[in-house]
Amino acid sequence: MRLTRFTDYGLRTLIFLAVRPEQLASIAEIAAAYRISESHMTKVIHALGKAGLIETLRGRHGGLRLARPAAKIGLGDVVRATEPEIALVECQTGADCAIGDVCRLRAIMDEAAGALFGVLDRYTVADVAGPHSRVLLQRFGLAADAPAPGGPV
Repeated sequence: MRLTRFTDYGLRTLIFLAVRPEQLASIAEIAAAYRISESHMTKVIHALGKAGLIETLRGRHGGLRLARPAAKIGLGDVVRATEPEIALVECQTGADCAIGDVCRLRAIMDEAAGALFGVLDRYTVADVAGPHSRVLLQRFGLAADAPAPGGPV
């Protein structure tokens, strides 16, 4: 199983915003940090905003920020909001199957998806961004005083 790039970019966007919660960011800034097209990033930002994960402030001094603290944004919630469908096999979508009434595959795959979300639901954006926020800022080109990669955080 592999999550879509859209979800990956959504998670990355939230990490970017989490390492500098007191500042607003622009789509261009986030796109440049990850070397992603601004057009694609705009779609990701729109979805994150619709899901209530980020706030967009318009105007001259506008920008993007997390809608709530990073510690209150669960990774499972992000994946649920950005993945169009989490079905591991087609029968999980309710598609007709010649052996569906006697096959246990759907139940097993439902259990596997539940286990995935069981893990994701234990972690937040803060768990991903927090431990290395200074190094992340440096990697984003936002903090010249951050230690070099591999150094103390």
